Amino acid sequence: MAVEGSRDVDSAGDGEADELSDERRIHTLLVRELGPEMADAFALARAAQERWERRRHPDAGLRERKKRRTRQQISDVATSLFVTRGFDRVKVAEIAAIVGVSEKTVYNYFPTKESLVFDRADDGVARLAAALREREPGESPTKAMLRALDRDMEDLEDLPDEIHVFLALFAEMIATTPALRAALRDLQSRLVEVATEELAAAADVDPRDPEPLIAARAIVALQELAFASRMRHIEDGLRGGELHAAVSDDLERAARLLDAGLWSFNLLAQGARTRQQLREAAAAAEDVRRQVLDALEQARAAWRTLRRRERQV
Repeated sequence: MAVEGSRDVDSAGDGEADELSDERRIHTLLVRELGPEMADAFALARAAQERWERRRHPDAGLRERKKRRTRQQISDVATSLFVTRGFDRVKVAEIAAIVGVSEKTVYNYFPTKESLVFDRADDGVARLAAALREREPGESPTKAMLRALDRDMEDLEDLPDEIHVFLALFAEMIATTPALRAALRDLQSRLVEVATEELAAAADVDPRDPEPLIAARAIVALQELAFASRMRHIEDGLRGGELHAAVSDDLERAARLLDAGLWSFNLLAQGARTRQQLREAAAAAEDVRRQVLDALEQARAAWRTLRRRERQV
């Protein structure tokens, strides 16, 4: 499997030659830490992430693209070292030396060592805020969140299979490292805070009220479910479109239950004040009740199927 650094440096300009040299050095490190197949997978993943960024920021200039590439190289090196050696055993100075930048440069991109692990946290917060703020008329916050998560999953389909397998090691590293567990809790708190502000603004209520806060926690939980569901189905051997479909199905099932609990808040956000709107609210409540029963029956059927398969093994 060819990687970016395999082209002839003599045929490139000075700037491009430097970039290729950086790629070779990083690829050599990843081969040593992860093996050649995983190192090639990381190279392909960097290429996929570059395509995502070009779609999201089509007007970015050469300087901005170079900064993104350097940021991704730092993240790849840090992630591989953290997973193979342990988060607490790797120094930021070591990461900087391998990438070929100063330690100060690393901290310019990543303000803390923990943020090297959660390198796309700020993008995730911004996408959540945008999804809730830019909802279509009558669209529930839950549906808006599902649309945003589905776009993320479409991007993930570009990643090579080896990266999906690597995610299990990545998740285990977070679960077994106290500093990373604390950083993850902080990130989840940020997401809840942003979601609370957006929901309160849309409903024209105080963000300190209980309704937007509990609604925000429920919606952010969909993001946590998306990751947990992906890990579960990767372990079951699913990839590509099958993986996408399985995670989407889990999210849809969860969203039905959330919408059942959030329907009154959705009406508040839409300004339900007239008698006609109250009658519509009553009808919506009955519809929600049926959806809850349907969702629970689907869950019971899925559980019974799983139990039967386990007994047959």
